Amino acid sequence: MDKEESRLKATLGSDIFNEDNTPLEVAVGALLKKKGLTLSTAESCTGGQIATLITSVPGSSVYFKGSIVAYANDIKVSLLNVSPKTLEIYGAVSEETVKEMVKGAMNSLKTDCAIAVSGIAGPDGGTKEKPTGTVWIAAAYKEQTATFLQTSDRGREQNTKRAVTNGLILLLDLLNKGKYAKVQ
Repeated sequence: MDKEESRLKATLGSDIFNEDNTPLEVAVGALLKKKGLTLSTAESCTGGQIATLITSVPGSSVYFKGSIVAYANDIKVSLLNVSPKTLEIYGAVSEETVKEMVKGAMNSLKTDCAIAVSGIAGPDGGTKEKPTGTVWIAAAYKEQTATFLQTSDRGREQNTKRAVTNGLILLLDLLNKGKYAKVQ
């Protein structure tokens, strides 16, 4: 077992974010706490699931300030300052929209970091251009923003669970110098 563990560590290297079964939300919270950072979320298709997971950690009030569940476009505009032009040109499920959502969350809730998610969870709502399972995710830390496109439809529940996990991983990655995220 030790030999296989060594081989796995050699292969994965810094891709391993914990070895002691620490839940992702606990690892993210510990890093935010260590760095003295605050977090907010702007969620559409996940409906507040990221905020729920983060706040399930005792002591999360030290770093988590709040969430805006912006399911409707008018809420994205009024509370997150997403440009109506962005929604018109690119749609709610786009890299451009989640980038504006994540900045809007940071500005509205006065945080150092944020995660934003907008997608088509399913089972309906998909198009040829944006099929069910398409989810855009953004994480921001100060002036840096990272985005990730999640694709493939695994059913509504799995699509949203994956988006929650990918949002937390994206933030963790960004705070650890963005090895995999598309950082802008």
